[in-house]
Amino acid sequence: MSQRPAMGALFSLLALAFAGVAFTAGHGAGREAGRWIVALAAAALAIWLASLALRAFR
Repeated sequence: MSQRPAMGALFSLLALAFAGVAFTAGHGAGREAGRWIVALAAAALAIWLASLALRAFR
């Protein structure tokens, strides 16, 4: 049995969580550079995990 579908599901959930963090941090950032850094870092992690999820589901 392969664990790839389970890994894909895990990476998908993590990507959604980081996308939520990125959205929330970006929405409340205003002019605070620290929050924009968090938003960009979370968005980068969300994109990376989403690409891992896509590879796991193929």
